[in-house]
Amino acid sequence: MDASAPKDFAGRLAAVADEAEAVLTRLLYGAPLTGEIARPERLLAAMRHGTLGGGKRLRPFLVVESAALFGVAQTGALNAGCALELIHCYSLVHDDLPAMDNDDLRRGRPTVHKAFDDATAILAGDALLTLAFDVVARTDVHPDPTVRSALVLELARAAGIGGMAGGQMIDLAAEGRFDKRRLDNKEIATMQAMKTGALIRFACRAGAILGRASIDALSRLDAYGVAIGQAFQIADDLLDLESDVATLGKAAGKDAAAGKATLVATLGPAGARKRLAELVGEAEAALAPFGGKAEILRATARFIAERRA
Repeated sequence: MDASAPKDFAGRLAAVADEAEAVLTRLLYGAPLTGEIARPERLLAAMRHGTLGGGKRLRPFLVVESAALFGVAQTGALNAGCALELIHCYSLVHDDLPAMDNDDLRRGRPTVHKAFDDATAILAGDALLTLAFDVVARTDVHPDPTVRSALVLELARAAGIGGMAGGQMIDLAAEGRFDKRRLDNKEIATMQAMKTGALIRFACRAGAILGRASIDALSRLDAYGVAIGQAFQIADDLLDLESDVATLGKAAGKDAAAGKATLVATLGPAGARKRLAELVGEAEAALAPFGGKAEILRATARFIAERRA
């Protein structure tokens, strides 16, 4: 963050969210790039609907704050974070489809397939995913092609078979769509580490990669990312159980109705909150060597565990 940026957590989060929104807006309103023939307006409109005007932009924030530990300029980190956000938004567009979670509402607005149609939503998700790798490969992210290549590789793995997409497949199976086997706590944690945690973990590792950090520093941020990724999913599952549509901006109570495998279901709300507190402690311990420089990241772990929307 620059010297004039707010020093408090809420202010920092809001500032990065505004800056990420500006970058995403430029990406989705720009003219065709070299190698592109044309940009169909309906496709762009659906991509904008699924991306702009909502969300805390937590993933770009984590990239920016992790990179700041190593003195990385915010411009490159923010661009890398926005590439990650495009993948997150693509996953939401596809997750909301009738064949997946079949949701009508996202961020208080109709989901993309409701605002447009199923086919347009599928293509919008495909295009957002592809655009993410276009963005992360640009020199705006980092001048060193070796660094950009490392980011591309890690992002692909976080989003793919062994990461988010694979986790979503396990989640569908856990609903009983393909068989009737119930997941145990260890299997649920693995599924959630893939479906939700992999992109959050990448966000933390990306800062270290951008900063050409030591192996020890990278492993510290990796451990932090693992802890807050699991905390995010548990907090999300608690919100689904206890909150409402007006607060969440999306349907509530769907996990139990769909028979989803969650740690909240197996541990109970009290047990889940106990595990949340343990995960915050693990996240803070991972950051200990960074001292005061990591205070915003410590606050982020607490925010994730305590969020109400």
